[in-house]
Amino acid sequence: MTPAPASRASHPTAIVDLTSTAPTVESDSVYDRRWWTLGVLCMSLILVVIGNSSLNVALPELATEFNATNAQLQWVVAGYSLVFAGLLFTTGALGDRFGRKGALQAGLVIFLVGTTAAAFAGSMTVLIICRLVMGAGAALVMPSTLSILVNVFPAEERTRAIAIWAGITGGAAAFGPVASGWLLNHSTVGSVFLINVPVILVALVAGHFLVPTSKDPFHEKLDLAGAVLSSVGIGLLVYGLIEAPEIGWSDPKTTIAFVGAAIFLAAFVAWEMRSPHPMLDMKLFKNPAFSTAAGGMLLVFLAMYGVMFLITMYFQFVLGYSPLETAIRMLPITPLMIYIAPQTPKISARFGTNRTVAFGLGLVTLGLIGFRGLGLETPYWYTLAALAILVIGISLASTPMTSSMMSAVPPNRAGQGSSMNDATRELGAALGVAVLGSIATSHYATAIADSARSLPGPAREAATNSLAEALGVASKLPGEAGAALSRSADLAYVGGVHLAVTIGAVLTAIASILVYRYLPSVTEHGATEPAFETSAESHANSGNPLVYAD
Repeated sequence: MTPAPASRASHPTAIVDLTSTAPTVESDSVYDRRWWTLGVLCMSLILVVIGNSSLNVALPELATEFNATNAQLQWVVAGYSLVFAGLLFTTGALGDRFGRKGALQAGLVIFLVGTTAAAFAGSMTVLIICRLVMGAGAALVMPSTLSILVNVFPAEERTRAIAIWAGITGGAAAFGPVASGWLLNHSTVGSVFLINVPVILVALVAGHFLVPTSKDPFHEKLDLAGAVLSSVGIGLLVYGLIEAPEIGWSDPKTTIAFVGAAIFLAAFVAWEMRSPHPMLDMKLFKNPAFSTAAGGMLLVFLAMYGVMFLITMYFQFVLGYSPLETAIRMLPITPLMIYIAPQTPKISARFGTNRTVAFGLGLVTLGLIGFRGLGLETPYWYTLAALAILVIGISLASTPMTSSMMSAVPPNRAGQGSSMNDATRELGAALGVAVLGSIATSHYATAIADSARSLPGPAREAATNSLAEALGVASKLPGEAGAALSRSADLAYVGGVHLAVTIGAVLTAIASILVYRYLPSVTEHGATEPAFETSAESHANSGNPLVYAD
């Protein structure tokens, strides 16, 4: 799998710290172990991605064990992505300023604390808080992996390395539920979190020896105002989307959340445009390679995580599969993502980045439309076919968009580019669960209302809260009454899925057209390649200095 190394003549030996007149480290060792470094980065990345996907198959167990509502189930999934996305710009800047290896290691430690505490959580409230802590750790880990990658690999190998990085992302997202499903069949919900501990410890030790430290020697002041504005704005947006189906879209709390989100996010944009040290340089959005890819990435991950959230619930509640049976039925999509992602650089080189991404988004749209065919007795092969089309499209689209975004940012600011790439992924994941989940939940509550009207007050409220609670109520009703409520609840949920995927398909179809029109057809990394220079003068001329220290 490792590409043949480029000529050593093209990679001189000194990487220079411009704060000194002499090199700080010989780059030979950094270059020679770059694929080992990538292995450690991918191991760290797997933890972050599994943390986002593995909990889906455990949702029915949580609903039963903690009597969780739909909103709580959405929060335990989306809360992780919410904190993750909200902190990414800040953590990317911290890595650029103080060292990316240090940020990576600190993130792994925080993730370790959160996942260990989550394993022993006694309520949904505590579990949600633990997931928020895990999200904070992940926010330090993920941008560090990509920004270190960009600075370790030369331009001619970087697209290949990013493709492997993206393939691991997709593969881990699919593998996580399988591991969780197996654990849930043999142990408690807490085991889903404890399994992370040994992997974190290995990543910490291996990272200490194999990952070099890099940072931007011309670091700027931290943009604390921008960090607060972006975090609060994103938080209010996701809060409103998740809570609205339960408290009502016209409820004052919902209105305040959405209005507040609009104000804070507008203030964030205005501040970043005027700040002398922005955490996100708004000028980057003038580059279509950056702005178009960012928008497309958000919608791809909105579709991916929204669908995974809905389909795992469909498999277990509607079709009656166990967590392990659900995970195994989703496992075939893993090799598709792992195989296709590394091939996308060749596909993009042949057909153009814009055509490759547009075609991928078109497949995502087709896969989403396919889910409209789900019913109460849909054969597995049909669902698998829709999933396969969806993930092939995601694999074709996500790697070229990541490469396109990173090509627009100089490597000394790799943390900023990586943070934007990761933020679009995680914000997309959070919005996927929040938006598609809320659309499905709102439809469900409306559709089940008639069937639940004759139930006593507490039972009626429970039945309209979530599919899990409705099935619990149905199990306590006699004969035909219970069967009728169960069928009505299943139909209401499936109808919600149909509506959610339809809206998602419209969004990705529009994105496909825009990407084809505005995304550049060629991704050029060499234009911002400064990593392998021999003197302080050449670094100064490049305008993209780096600091490495083993």
